[in-house]
Amino acid sequence: MQASATTATVTVIDAAGMISGRLCSKVAKLVISGNKVIVVNAEKAVITGSKSSIKKSWEEWLDIASITNPLQGPYHPRNPDRILQRMVRGMLPMRKSKGPNSLKRLRIYNGVPAEFSKAKMTTFDDVKATKPLAFYTTVGELAKLIGWKGA
Repeated sequence: MQASATTATVTVIDAAGMISGRLCSKVAKLVISGNKVIVVNAEKAVITGSKSSIKKSWEEWLDIASITNPLQGPYHPRNPDRILQRMVRGMLPMRKSKGPNSLKRLRIYNGVPAEFSKAKMTTFDDVKATKPLAFYTTVGELAKLIGWKGA
């Protein structure tokens, strides 16, 4: 395990204009293979489908809570970076040791932090949205619809 940690590469991915599900599957494959992955501009990733159906399905998911004490969870992410991290987590084998270890190699940020502003950004051509962006809902818009109080 130590040998793979020293040969791990750092990949900085710009999520702007990329379809979130496809992006997360690529990111999951990268972190499982031992690479450290940093995703920036999480709020600019897009979700396919109509805005009303996306909002309806997320509101149904947010209604799931403990009946006796809702403070005991489950906790639903509302930040765009946490939404994408949860999507990647769903694609990892979390019941095996490589799942949680892979998730530790993933960092997702809203916007571009200063330390990564000059880094070479990677994009995937098969993940980019093909229609004009007006046809999609961004993860940032979804986050605001479900209660994110960020920028």
